[in-house]
Amino acid sequence: MPIVKTVSRAVSQLLQSSGCGCGISIVPVRCIGVSPRQVASDASFHSVSFSESDHPRVLITGGLGQLGVGLAKLLRKRFGKNNVILSDIRKPADNVFYSGPFIYADILDYKNLREIVVNNRITWLFHYSALLSAVGEANVPLARAVNITGLHNVLDIAAEHNLRLFVPSTIGAFGPTSPRDPTPDLCIQRPRTIYGVSKVHAELMGEYYHYRYGLDFRCLRYPGIISADSQPGGGTTDYAVQIFHDAIKTGKFQCNLKPDTRLPMMYIDDCLKATLEVMEAPAEALSMRTYNISAMSFTPEELAQEVQKHVPELLVTYNVDEVRQAIADSWPMNFDDRNARRDWGWKHDYDLPELVTTMFSFLGSDSRIAQAN
Repeated sequence: MPIVKTVSRAVSQLLQSSGCGCGISIVPVRCIGVSPRQVASDASFHSVSFSESDHPRVLITGGLGQLGVGLAKLLRKRFGKNNVILSDIRKPADNVFYSGPFIYADILDYKNLREIVVNNRITWLFHYSALLSAVGEANVPLARAVNITGLHNVLDIAAEHNLRLFVPSTIGAFGPTSPRDPTPDLCIQRPRTIYGVSKVHAELMGEYYHYRYGLDFRCLRYPGIISADSQPGGGTTDYAVQIFHDAIKTGKFQCNLKPDTRLPMMYIDDCLKATLEVMEAPAEALSMRTYNISAMSFTPEELAQEVQKHVPELLVTYNVDEVRQAIADSWPMNFDDRNARRDWGWKHDYDLPELVTTMFSFLGSDSRIAQAN
């Protein structure tokens, strides 16, 4: 490292002698490994609570997905509209654009992302930019760039500016050799998709940056997330959303998983609540950097039976997609989230009956039920 040390000394001398006002421009070097900051492994930069007059300044990357938009809405209610900046590389819909600050942010553009953090005095960063499993398998080089290189950019900037960083993980971070019922926080993780591999990488890199640089990194492994605000996109757990749309529109539903395929699931409101709670938890309360969170676990058959309590005439058939079934068979059946419940008081609000009732209330099932009657 003698060259790096020599460069560091030269930069220090220039900084010390720049009082002449000559306008010397020093380009910041992206090399956290030679940062003069010495951080103890148990340091916590952000353990204090934010007062009403000192809210966090929040940036959400990849914010136009269902979780990003929902999280922005929740955080703006809590911290104020102008303290939460939503960002993405896509053009937002009018209702999103006019609901609060929105900015273009490409996580692969390190300089632009760094400028956003500095210019907006960001203190919390929620990193939702990622290519999901199906898209990632179709374009592995792009998934590697977005999910891994983009993560590295975010980690470096968060460590440099002492941000509190949240990166979501997933049930896809586990593989066929992981214990499935239940799946603990710490166990073998050997996923077989680039999405899952990138999430394991994010978990480990975040933990490493925490112990190496004092980064306040926090991560939750989400189960399958169910929301009435988004259309199903063909994912492995999307059957649990599709069934509600089909029940209302046609009264017929064809499931692409076996009827006894058990997977952990969660209503989106619980997911967003857990995300905010773990970010607000005192640093000293957290015994680990990545937690499982769980609410319920059900099979397609159990979900169909609950849906039929609202739409009795619903006809359910099964046409198993072998690819999706293989993925589901490699994922956890139940999440063990005792550590989250013990450390920061995690508690879900929605079980299966509440989930089904809420989904129908949002999707307007009353008209169809009235017609059936």
